[in-house]
Amino acid sequence: MLSSIVSSVDTSDLVLLTLLVGGAVVYFVSKYLNQPSSSRYSPTVASVTPSAVASKSNQSFIDRMKNENRQVLIMYGSQTGTAEEMSGRLAKDLTRYSKKAVVVDPEDIEVEDLARLTEVEDALLVLCMATYGEGDPTDNAVTLVEYLNAGDCDLSGVRFAVFGLGNKTYEHFNEIGIQMDKQLEKLGAKRIFHLGLGDDDANLEEDFMIWREAFLPKVAEEFGWELNTEAETMRQYQLEPVEEGKALFKGEFGRLGAYERPRPPFDVKNPYLATVAINDELHTEHSDRSCRHIEFSVEGSRIRYEAGDHLAVFPTNDPALVDRLISILDFEPDRAFRLVNVDEDASKRHPFPCPTTFRTALSHYVDICAPVKSHVLKAISEYCTDESEKEYLNKLSVANEEGLKEYARYIVKERRSIVDVLTDQKTCKPPIEYLLELLPRLQARYYSIASSPRVNEEKIAVCAVVTKYTIGDRLINGVCTRYLTTKDAGSKSPVFVRKSTMRLPHRTTTQVIMIGPGTGFAPFRGFLQDRQFHKNAGKEVGAMHLYYGCRHPDHDYIYKEELEKFQEDGVLTHLNCAFSRAQEKKIYVQDRLWETRDRIWESINAGAHVYICGDARNMARDVQATLQKIFREVGGKSETDAVAYFKDMEKTKRYQADVWS
Repeated sequence: MLSSIVSSVDTSDLVLLTLLVGGAVVYFVSKYLNQPSSSRYSPTVASVTPSAVASKSNQSFIDRMKNENRQVLIMYGSQTGTAEEMSGRLAKDLTRYSKKAVVVDPEDIEVEDLARLTEVEDALLVLCMATYGEGDPTDNAVTLVEYLNAGDCDLSGVRFAVFGLGNKTYEHFNEIGIQMDKQLEKLGAKRIFHLGLGDDDANLEEDFMIWREAFLPKVAEEFGWELNTEAETMRQYQLEPVEEGKALFKGEFGRLGAYERPRPPFDVKNPYLATVAINDELHTEHSDRSCRHIEFSVEGSRIRYEAGDHLAVFPTNDPALVDRLISILDFEPDRAFRLVNVDEDASKRHPFPCPTTFRTALSHYVDICAPVKSHVLKAISEYCTDESEKEYLNKLSVANEEGLKEYARYIVKERRSIVDVLTDQKTCKPPIEYLLELLPRLQARYYSIASSPRVNEEKIAVCAVVTKYTIGDRLINGVCTRYLTTKDAGSKSPVFVRKSTMRLPHRTTTQVIMIGPGTGFAPFRGFLQDRQFHKNAGKEVGAMHLYYGCRHPDHDYIYKEELEKFQEDGVLTHLNCAFSRAQEKKIYVQDRLWETRDRIWESINAGAHVYICGDARNMARDVQATLQKIFREVGGKSETDAVAYFKDMEKTKRYQADVWS
């Protein structure tokens, strides 16, 4: 039978069969290589065996807690890394009581397994939950929040506490923290400590210090834990030298050589090394500030974006500050090393990609510019040889009235970084490896995309005002904007796209009202390009109203020529500029909004969508108040009905905001 089949196969059949088999092999290999890097590589790939990584990733966090006798589960919702960092600090605090916590990123687990937490004896669940945008969960916590809110999880017998991170300049202050605190109780869990409400507009670190200092003894009392004084000075990571010739991380985040061999999809754990195509100044020579228009080429990356999305940029620290730290602490900057978790069962093997060099870690992986956290001050105080300096750093780290007041003055108000502190406290010389363990991770910065893929899908534009000011004799630079000013055309920068909910209406005929002072205009440049594309294609497009604010028409009127062209082409039908410093009385976008109140009400009442982008602290609130005033005084609504009308616009996505403080 087999011989008859073989004899019936001619040469062409064999060639075809070979091609089919070869094609199948290529398909499966390419499919494997194009999986998300996080599913095939551990951030610790350089020092952990594949079998160890596989066994760890395949084990449920509940099984880990049971097998390793861990009572405490800490989960975080973090957009910028602060909630993650606070979770790590809480876990370290618990070692004072000889307790090892399991710290979990909800994005890395099956959230349904949370229902099994009742299997853990005397389980304690701690949530550190940041609120993002307009009362939304952070990207990594969306699935967790949805699961808990569904109400299908019975947590009877589990004890819990929640610390929320928010900003009072936003309408939905700490919405997710408040929501989760209530929901866990509804699911049967027992609250053992009050909800913490951190306010980033005031002093988030102080809020956390006060909550944490009261939380720890309360938890110890609840469970009968005893304090282990020896654990106070325990290190979380130990330094290991790396032999010469070993491949090192040079700024990558997910895997070695990620920038030389990029593999999509690209995200926070696997950014794409984009090429800077354009880096131009937008302000005129009359301005005392700087605003850059930067275009990144993502050609061949398969990165897709829509007008309204955000571009995340990973900066590096100022080399001058890195050199200052090297000089202060006097270590060999190009020495190769790795930091390895002393807890062999910990899921986080290294604090950042290892092995690497001290210079690379200080440049790419740790934040040396942010105001120093209180626990860092306490830890490094032990390395002061001058008792007065040691006493002062200890005072800054204590959550009493005197300590909090001095911390707020010296660290927060005057924005002192670790470089500043070590410059002032001259006898404080902590080991560099310990400092790297203590400092928070350097995070990506997010910018509203100022372009539309319909113009060029392989170029992504952003515009950014350069942060630069002095406090006393110290020059303060924005970490990312300083970095961006150094990126000439042809240079490279790690980026990725974060999807946004701010979108143009599906119908191109729907009117839109855009309110964007300064760089708040960025997403609306993309919106205008989008509508221009449709108009050029012969589609009917609705009226576009733009309320544009800046200081002076001769100083910082960014994209002026483009706006005039959009007007000439009939895409931008109404342009209302507010120049705050071009005349004696300051004029803002909300003033122009009120001046055109009849047209605005007519448009909104006819179904127009309203978009706002920019400062949350003042502008966004003033615009919202003006809109509701228009609803009352032009639309004839009562105060209650005006508020309800505005809330309905939010709910139906006819009012969308992309604001920051």
